[in-house]
Amino acid sequence: MGNRGMEELIPLVNKLQDAFSSIGQACNLDLPQIAVVGGQSAGKSSVLENFVGRDFLPRGSGIVTRRPLVLQLINSSAEWAEFLHCKGKKFTDFDEVRQEIEGETDRVTGANKGISPVPINLRVYSPNVLNLTLIDLPGITKVPVGDQPADIEQQIRDMIMQFITRESCLILAVTPANTDLANSDALKLAKDVDPQGLRTIGVITKLDLMDEGTDARDVLENKLLPLRRGYIGVVNRSQKDIDGRKDIKAALEAERKFFLSHPAYRHMAEKMGTPRLQKMLNQQLTNHIRDTLPAFRSKLQSQLLALDKEAEEYRGYRPDDPSRKTKQLLQMVQQFSVDFEKRIEGSGDQVDTVELSGGAKINRIFHERFPFELVKMECDEKEMRREISYAIKNIHGIRTGLFTPDMAFEAIVKKQVIKLKEPCVKCVDMVIQELINTVRQCSNKVALLLIGFLECFPMLREETERIVTSHIRDRESRAKDQVLLLIDIQLSYINTNHEDFIGFGLSVDVIRKGWLTINNISIMKGGAKEYWFVLTAESLSWFKDDEEKEKKYMLPLDNLKVRDVEKSFMSSKHIFCIFNTESRNVYKDNRTLELACDSQDDVDSWKSSLLRAGVESEKTTSTDNFSMDPQLERKVETIRNLVDSYMAIVNKCIRDLMPKTIMHLMINNVKDFINAELLAQLYSAGDQNALMDESQEQAQRRDEVLRTHQALKEALAIIGDISTSTITVPLPPPVDTSWVGGSTGGRRSPPPSPTAPRRMSSGQRPAPRGAPPPPNRPGPLGPFNNSADSPQAPSRPNRAPPSIPR
Repeated sequence: MGNRGMEELIPLVNKLQDAFSSIGQACNLDLPQIAVVGGQSAGKSSVLENFVGRDFLPRGSGIVTRRPLVLQLINSSAEWAEFLHCKGKKFTDFDEVRQEIEGETDRVTGANKGISPVPINLRVYSPNVLNLTLIDLPGITKVPVGDQPADIEQQIRDMIMQFITRESCLILAVTPANTDLANSDALKLAKDVDPQGLRTIGVITKLDLMDEGTDARDVLENKLLPLRRGYIGVVNRSQKDIDGRKDIKAALEAERKFFLSHPAYRHMAEKMGTPRLQKMLNQQLTNHIRDTLPAFRSKLQSQLLALDKEAEEYRGYRPDDPSRKTKQLLQMVQQFSVDFEKRIEGSGDQVDTVELSGGAKINRIFHERFPFELVKMECDEKEMRREISYAIKNIHGIRTGLFTPDMAFEAIVKKQVIKLKEPCVKCVDMVIQELINTVRQCSNKVALLLIGFLECFPMLREETERIVTSHIRDRESRAKDQVLLLIDIQLSYINTNHEDFIGFGLSVDVIRKGWLTINNISIMKGGAKEYWFVLTAESLSWFKDDEEKEKKYMLPLDNLKVRDVEKSFMSSKHIFCIFNTESRNVYKDNRTLELACDSQDDVDSWKSSLLRAGVESEKTTSTDNFSMDPQLERKVETIRNLVDSYMAIVNKCIRDLMPKTIMHLMINNVKDFINAELLAQLYSAGDQNALMDESQEQAQRRDEVLRTHQALKEALAIIGDISTSTITVPLPPPVDTSWVGGSTGGRRSPPPSPTAPRRMSSGQRPAPRGAPPPPNRPGPLGPFNNSADSPQAPSRPNRAPPSIPR
């Protein structure tokens, strides 16, 4: 079985299992263990109780095991049990152990047959056990009862799979002998996760309940369904024995007599029974631990390496040391200041590739979001012209003015400038929000750089964020006041002498400018072509480009009218035409001049401008409700152009001053505050000792890290000694594995017919002793069945089937 080092390995694994269970996911290792799998009433609980020699597991009909039970058996001079969830309490009465299992199960799952994957950890010390770690899993059920969900079978299967899919887990597949082996739930599950049968140990129960004249000899001799680790038969207590409180020692003695006296099993009696199974599992688990030691050691080392730096910081840590508190406070303020400046200036050592933040996001606010908000404030064109028209009329009063009034221009400009206040204030709000987010991000980063420093002192973190955020809010009012002052300055004086203002340099006759396409010049070279048009009160001219350097033509407006032209099927443009009321040619040899725009709104706008120039529509005399006076319309157009020119100057000025104002009053000021005043503000905030008090969660984290780190070091030291002095026990030799290939296609072999010999069910007939199995006998279910053409081993006692190399 191994030397002294290997014998001590299983208790070590048990201690590691307890330690890892208590600290949660800090050390997620696949510890070697044995999972007990089988259907309901297969005898799993009886096998485990026979191991312990005590009645301690819940009994009853239906599903009894409703949570995984991690059972650690430890050889000891005294006998008692203890649970991980009530550590320190020793149970010497095993009836109390059963009650505690039932109570703990009901606490998590409820009292009406619910299930849960949360395990119960039970450790049993006894002189009658060998060192083992087993997991008793719920039996597979088909029909839900009580509070069980409709998919109870799938839930139990998923729970079992969580354990048996691990390569470090041996599978103890328990199957009753009085049922058809081809329908074994345990072997079917083992097939799914262990198709080569390398981790599966077969256990055949209820051998004494088989029909008279039948036996399971072929199975126990590992010939019917060969497993690499073989099968062991056991005889458990019957329900009558359990109800009659039959002693387990007496049951074990009766089991031994059964194998010695049974004609089919007496030649293998020394290899059958619960003591033999217990010893075999101890040896198999020990060997399995030895096989998994390299990977086990590697995982321990990786966990130790991950904790080294944190444990080193915690090892000399003294929570109440005043010098430590002062030093860490200075470190936090310094690191916070450096990180804040890096995030604003864009020189951080960690570049975010997911989203914009800090200075980059503020830059986007300045140069994308704020200009967009300004554009959104542009008013409706028709509403603007209506306001200009009313302003002109109200200024003239009862008189009819000859010139365009300056007061109308100023009134409209001031109304437009006032609208700029809203987007400017909104820009300040967006910058403030990003500054607060940056403060929070800096706190999180400092927490990581200083190894949980701010997590260690939550009051300090909260106070730091509160102080900086309060300062930002204080600066908010000053910044908004300054921004509104910029708008008031613009309102105080309308500078019409600005070099960029078109002023009266723009001819008062100009009504509209823009691009139009002449649509009916296909006879000319190049066909339809786009030109820059200028509409005045006297003529319609067009140029090669918008710089108006090369005039192509000038059309007088006398006797002209405009009408709609139906859009052609192939054209994407919207067309209208100009024609002469006296049937003269308008342009060269063309009676009409067809002009095209990209949208119907552009057509309507041009028609409205032509109307103001005196060119009426063929069907209507006006498209506007508030004026029919072409002279007034020319004044409206003039002021409209002047307002556009002046507002462009104001917008340009505001777009330039807003970032400068916010940078000076907000961002640079906050940086200076963090560098020069944050530390003093923290000292004046209150009791520094209370501010630097360590949180309870961090103290617990420190203790757990140190304990885990020390446990990992000790475990590695012990494993290092064992790995160099272990006696290797080889795995049993290969058996006939041709059945593995027969299962790759996922086909299920038909179950044996009722007349087939050696069938493990009622009504079967024994085959002649020593006779080979019939060649046409169908194989059992799953990966452990022999293929139809696989060689059959002779059925002679104490002889294994021939080995087939893998």
